[in-house]
Amino acid sequence: MISIASRVFSRISSGISSVEWRRPRVLLWATMSVTALGFFVALEIASRHYGLPGPLTNQAREVVFAPKSGPLLYASMALTMVVLTWRQRLIAAAVAVGIDLVFFLVRWAAGADMMFGNGALWVILGCAVIALTRRTGRERTLLLKGVGLGLLLVAGRKTGDTWLLITSKTQPLVLDQYLASADHALGNPSWLMGRLVRATGPVGTHLLDWIYIQLAVAAVAVALYQLRHVVAERRFPRHHLVRTFLVIGLLGPGIYMIFPVVGPVFAYGAGAMGTGGEHWAVASLWPHTAPPIGVPQAMPYDAITPRNCMPSLHTAWATAIFLHSRGGPRALRYAGTFWLVATLCATLGFGYHYGVDLIAGVVFTLTIEAALRTYDRGWDRSGLQLVAYGSTVFVALLVSYRWLPEEMARYPWLAGPMLLTAMGSVIYGYARTVGRWEPKAAPLPSPERRLELV
Repeated sequence: MISIASRVFSRISSGISSVEWRRPRVLLWATMSVTALGFFVALEIASRHYGLPGPLTNQAREVVFAPKSGPLLYASMALTMVVLTWRQRLIAAAVAVGIDLVFFLVRWAAGADMMFGNGALWVILGCAVIALTRRTGRERTLLLKGVGLGLLLVAGRKTGDTWLLITSKTQPLVLDQYLASADHALGNPSWLMGRLVRATGPVGTHLLDWIYIQLAVAAVAVALYQLRHVVAERRFPRHHLVRTFLVIGLLGPGIYMIFPVVGPVFAYGAGAMGTGGEHWAVASLWPHTAPPIGVPQAMPYDAITPRNCMPSLHTAWATAIFLHSRGGPRALRYAGTFWLVATLCATLGFGYHYGVDLIAGVVFTLTIEAALRTYDRGWDRSGLQLVAYGSTVFVALLVSYRWLPEEMARYPWLAGPMLLTAMGSVIYGYARTVGRWEPKAAPLPSPERRLELV
């Protein structure tokens, strides 16, 4: 195995000169790759400790067995194909569909679980083999970046599943009562939206559920627009949505460990919803009866339900989609806005999050996005100030949710506007700072000036 790894490494490094290896961006990519690999290995070991397969094992199984999400694998293949020509894309898509048809027939004959997506994963892995064996120099690097982009999206999903397992196993106590108290300052929006979603019937429920589940597919649609010129320019843009998505997924679960919360449908409505955990819920209150104001305390919960509420990463990712769709055509901007609004309704309406989770998620994303853009600009001073301010507001939100929830519940007319103002100040700071960085379009000449030019 060591000799094989050394040969693969020599293949990769042969296309990069010694001068290029010393460039800061190359060193940064190499460091990030090694760190990511170590992170995945650590999660694999942690999962094995609890007797379950980790992200690497789950991903390797999907080469042959039925994948968990076929649309996600095809979305990942689409990301990889941004480095291919149209002819190569058509060939790759045809190969993926052909492989899936073969798997479909075999599974149908064997009576196994039916799901597509194996063909897309095979195509991604095939591109990696081609890059290592048939490409050199910049072409090899570009194709490997495309493969890495596609695999990172899939690995991010597998890593997230492992993180959720770890939170449920390592955090026996949850802090839902604190957030439920703090949510009185916002008028208990999860309870209100839960009743509204139920009133829409199965149509509204299924639509929101599909939007909630397929968030990664929406992100890929925006990313494909941003990366549409990669094949022509033979390079990736400095900043795009996938970067923000991955950083959110990397940092967010760490906060789950600091502030474990299961959500209102589990902590206050498990019996009513039939979602499991009835014996652990405070009472069957969600979504019809708001929780009473009392002294919050940490409470035990089962070792199955993920503690994945604070901050709301679905809100964070939907906010990132909204931000990155602003630079696209009108249809993409409308789609980004719709996905953000629908995701907010789903997270609240299904009882997965409290209102204060969403505020924290918005601040979390804006701070990360500002940090990435500031890095691209060489640590611009105004960007650093925005990152510092956003980080301060985010920490202040967590502190207030943990140690001031009773006061927030008793004085909602004061705490509610303060929470919204804190979030609004970060939004304003981001829009003002990033707005100065965006290139300004040249003004159109006046009619008199156009006549003079003619």
